[in-house]
Amino acid sequence: MARLALLSVSNKTGLIDLARRLVEEFDFEIISSGGTAQTLKDAGLPVTKVADYTGSPEILGGRVKTLHPRIHGGILARRDMPQDMTDLENNQIRPLDLVVVNLYPFEATIAKEGVTLAEAIEQIDIGGPAMLRAASKNFAHLTVLCDPAQYGEYLEELRQHGGETSLAFRQKCALKGFLHTSSYDQAIASYLSEQSASESTLPSQFMLAGQQLQSLRYGENPHQSAAWYQTGTTPSGWAAATKLQGKELSYNNLVDLEAARRIIAEFTDTPAATIIKHTNPCGTALGNTILEAYQKALNADPVSAFGGIVALNHPIDSATATELTKTFLECVVAPGCEEDAKEILAAKSKVRVLILPDLSSGPKDTVKVLAGGFLVQASDDIVANTSKWQVVTERQPTPTELEELLFAWKVCKHVKSNAIVVSSDRTTLGVGAGQMNRVGSVKIALEQAQEKAKGAFLASDGFFPFDDSVKTAAAAGITAIVQPGGSLRDQDSIQAANELGLVMVFTGVRHFLH
Repeated sequence: MARLALLSVSNKTGLIDLARRLVEEFDFEIISSGGTAQTLKDAGLPVTKVADYTGSPEILGGRVKTLHPRIHGGILARRDMPQDMTDLENNQIRPLDLVVVNLYPFEATIAKEGVTLAEAIEQIDIGGPAMLRAASKNFAHLTVLCDPAQYGEYLEELRQHGGETSLAFRQKCALKGFLHTSSYDQAIASYLSEQSASESTLPSQFMLAGQQLQSLRYGENPHQSAAWYQTGTTPSGWAAATKLQGKELSYNNLVDLEAARRIIAEFTDTPAATIIKHTNPCGTALGNTILEAYQKALNADPVSAFGGIVALNHPIDSATATELTKTFLECVVAPGCEEDAKEILAAKSKVRVLILPDLSSGPKDTVKVLAGGFLVQASDDIVANTSKWQVVTERQPTPTELEELLFAWKVCKHVKSNAIVVSSDRTTLGVGAGQMNRVGSVKIALEQAQEKAKGAFLASDGFFPFDDSVKTAAAAGITAIVQPGGSLRDQDSIQAANELGLVMVFTGVRHFLH
C-alpha cells in the first residue's frame, strides 16, 4: 500500500512542488483539507479531502476539520506496538508517514493596523498545533515538516535512504515542530496579555521567543558564542533593515546600532546625527541640513568618533556621503540613501551601511537576564515636556536657552549613568558617562568641552546630592543646568546656582541607564 501524507498548510510556498515529488517520485497518497486541498487539485495533483477520508464533514465554518481519530490515530500510532496497530486495523485507520503543517498567520494578522480582537481570535489555529504536537511526539515513526525551507532537505533524505528518513532527521524536525508551536502559543498569550493588561502593569507571566535570524561570529568577545534572533514572523526593527553594503554585522555592532537608534529617535523633524562608541554618544548634533548635523557631531569629538557607529534621521545625500567616507566608521544607518550617495559610499566597501525607514519604533519593554531569571521593565520612552519643567532659580531661561537645555536633556537620557552632557548650539561638547560619582562625570564632560564650556549648558540624568557639581560647572563657565531634582539637599544646589547667576531647571523625571 502506498504511504500516506497529510498536507495542511497556511503558507503554501513550495507546496505544489513538494506534493508532485511525493506522488511521482515516492508513490505517496495525499490527504488534505480546505485551501490546501483546492490548491493541489487546481495543480492537477491527486488528493483526498480530509472530510472524505474521515467521513466527517468540516463543521463550525472550518473550525473543526482535522480533529478526528482517523487523523490523530494515524499520527500517534506506534508501529512497534501490536496493540496500536490492531487499533488502527479495527478502526480502518491508515498510519501516516508524513505530516506537513504550518499555522494560521496569527502574528501577521495582529500586525495589521486596526485589527479587532475578534479578527485576531479567528486566526488562532487549533487543529494545526494539535497535529504538529502529535507528529512531533511520534517522531520515532513519522516525519513532521512545518517550514517550507525543510522540503528540499526532506526530499533529499528520501533519496539518500531509499525512500525513508533517518531517525536523527525526524528528531530534528520534531524539535522544530515543538519550537514552532511554542512560539505560536507565546505570540497568542502575549497578544491577549496586552489586551487585558493596564499600561502600568506587566503580565504575571512574561514570555519571549524568537527565530534565529543570523549566527554571529562571536559575542562581545571572541570566546563568547552569539546569535541574532527575530521576534515575530513579520520582520521589524533591525530585522527589517536593508544592508546596502559592508561586512556582516557583529554583536557589538547591533548593540551600538540600537543605542544610536534610541538617541536619533528623540529628534524627528530637525536634521540630527549621532556617533556612538560603546553605546554612549561621543557626538550628537542638530543642523540645518543632515550634512551640517553630521559635521557638528563629528567635530564634537573626532578622536572618539574613529571606528564609531553613525545614525542619521534624514536620508544620506551625496555631500554627507562624501564626508562619511573621510573617517573610519563601523556602521552608518539612515532612513534612506540617494542613488549617487550609494556610489560614493561604495568606495568604503567594508563600512556597513543600513537603511531603516522607521528609526523611531522600538521595543515596548526591556529585558535583562540575571541568575535564576530576568527583569522586565517598560521602555524609557517618556517624551520630554518643557511645559512641565520647573525653573527653580531667580534667573529665568530664555526660549532659546530652554531649547538648548531640552537638547542636552534628550541626549543625556541615553548616556550611561552617572550621566552628564555639556552642549551648545545643539551640539554635544562633552559627555561624562558611567562614573561611580556624579561629580566625576561632571569633570570628565567639562574637561572634554574645555574652553567651549563657557556659556554652555549642562544636563544631568540624576539629581545633585550636593552643590559641588553646580559650583564645578559654574567655574567652567556653564550658564544653565537641567536636572531631575528630588534630592533632600536640592536647596543647596538652588542656592549655589542663584549665587553664581545660573539658570537651573528641574524636570521631575529621572533617566538612569544602567
